[in-house]
Amino acid sequence: MLILVVNAGSSSLKYQLLNMEDESVLAKGNCDRIGIDGHVSHKTADGRTYDADCAFPTHTEAFMKLVEVLTTGDAAVIKDMSEISAVGHRIVQGAEVFSETTLVTDEVIDKIDELRDLAPVHNHAHALALRACKSVMPASVPQAVVFDTAFHQTMPEKAFMFGLPYEDYEKLHVRKYGFHGTSHRFVSQALAKAMGKDVKDLKIVSCHLGNGSSITAIDGGKSVDTTMGFTPLDGVLMGTRTGAVDPSAVTFVMEKHGFTPAEMSDYMNKKSGFLGVSGVGSDNRDVSAAAEQGNKRALLSKEMLVYQIKKYIGAFAAAMNGLDAVLFTGGIGENAPDVREDVCADMDILGIKIDTVTNAGIHGKLQKVSRSDSKVQVWVVPTNEELLIARDTLALISK
Repeated sequence: MLILVVNAGSSSLKYQLLNMEDESVLAKGNCDRIGIDGHVSHKTADGRTYDADCAFPTHTEAFMKLVEVLTTGDAAVIKDMSEISAVGHRIVQGAEVFSETTLVTDEVIDKIDELRDLAPVHNHAHALALRACKSVMPASVPQAVVFDTAFHQTMPEKAFMFGLPYEDYEKLHVRKYGFHGTSHRFVSQALAKAMGKDVKDLKIVSCHLGNGSSITAIDGGKSVDTTMGFTPLDGVLMGTRTGAVDPSAVTFVMEKHGFTPAEMSDYMNKKSGFLGVSGVGSDNRDVSAAAEQGNKRALLSKEMLVYQIKKYIGAFAAAMNGLDAVLFTGGIGENAPDVREDVCADMDILGIKIDTVTNAGIHGKLQKVSRSDSKVQVWVVPTNEELLIARDTLALISK
C-alpha cells in the first residue's frame, strides 16, 4: 500500500511516497518557490534524480508537477496516481477544533483556512495545497490531515492558559497550543520501544532542537506541557526566533523602533534568536564554529540555548513529579553532541549523567548516550514526521 505524504508551506510543497508494507521511502522531493518562479527537486530510493526550473504560479501547478515526476520520465516510481492508496497532509494549526487525524472534506479545508489568524504563515498555504491536491488527485484516493497541535490537546488548562482576561480565551482563542506535536509523538513512541517499555509507564522530556525548537513534557504518552505557545515563537532561543520574552520588553522595543505589530512580529520571528544575538547567522553550525574561534556573542547564543533547555528539563521534571528519560531530536538534537553534552552537564540533582565518549560519536542515530549509573536515561532519537503521518493516514483509512 502506497501513501503520499505532503508538507505544504506558503511557497513550497515537500513530499514523500512511502510503501507501507515495509515503511520504505520510494521517492521524495520538493516543489519550491511557488508563486515566485518555481523549481522541483526529486529523488528516488535507488538514486535517480530529477531537477528542473518550472512555472509554479500556484500550488495547483506544483501538484501537477509532482504527479508528473512520480509517474513519468527516468525518475518515475509508479505508472499512475491511482496506485496511491491515500494522501496524508501535515497541518500546523488545528487549534481546539481538530484533536485527531481527520479525513479531508471541503468543510475541513474551509475550517483549516478559517484558522489562518492563528498560523498566518502556514494554514492558508495548507488550505491552498489541499484544494490543489483535491483538484489533481483521483477522487477515489482518500486524503487525511494530521495536525501538529493535536498531540498537545491533552495539556491541562493550568498549563495552556495565559494570565490574560478569560474572555480573550473564550472569544479570541488565545492560549498555548504547542507545536512539533507530530515529531514529539513519534520520538516518544520510538524511545519507549527502544527502552523496552510501554510509553504509558514513562515520564519523558522530549527536546526537539533545530532552526525551530520546542521542549515537551510527556507523561504516560501524553503531552502535559510544552514550550511553544500561542505561536511557535515562544519557548527557547531558536535560529531566528526570540523564544520567551517579557511582554513589556516587546512593547518597549516596538515603541522605540516605531514598529507596527506586523513589523514587530517580523523582528521577533525572523531577525532575532541565534541570528540577532550572535550576529553570525541562524544556523547552529555557523554559530558553533564562530564560538570556537572566540566570538563572544556566538558563544553567548549557545550558552543561552543550553541554559534555557536545562531550565525546562528541570521544570518539566517537577511538573511530572519524576523523570525517566530525556531525548534529543531534530537537526541540532540529533547532530550536535556538544549541545547534548552541555545540556546534560551539571544535572546531578536529577541524576542525569551523560556518556561523553558515546555521545560524541552519535549523529542522527537511535542511541542511548547516558552512563549506566545515570538515574535518568538520555537518548538520541531521530524524528520521522512523514512516517507518522503515513501511519496515521493508513490507520484512518483502514477504519
